[in-house]
Amino acid sequence: VQLQASGGGLVQAGGSLRLSCSASGGTFSNYRMGWFRQAPGKEREFVAAISRSGGSTYYADSVKGRFTISRDNAKNTVYLQMNSLVPEDTAVYYCAADRAYGGSLYYHGSYDYWGQGTLVTVSS
Repeated sequence: VQLQASGGGLVQAGGSLRLSCSASGGTFSNYRMGWFRQAPGKEREFVAAISRSGGSTYYADSVKGRFTISRDNAKNTVYLQMNSLVPEDTAVYYCAADRAYGGSLYYHGSYDYWGQGTLVTVSS
């Protein structure tokens, strides 16, 4: 499956952005989807994940209550709504697809396919 992330940009602290990730080349509903981010000089970290049906969502503590992950299986798209952004949210954001069952959704190594990343910059 191919993933294409979009929606990044420059925003002031306290602002909002909505990231989108469109999938092609596979049956989208077969994949658990996740968002990760990587800031300069730091390791890639888990942000959020959503189950295949969309019925279950998971968040890193640092974004809980501010970010919302959702998916539209009819449109083959997963979203990340980001509110109350802070400068520490500045990073390249990646969407990822996991085709297997049983792996840790928090671990980037569990995911099989990755988008190209979209840059989010939050100014203070």
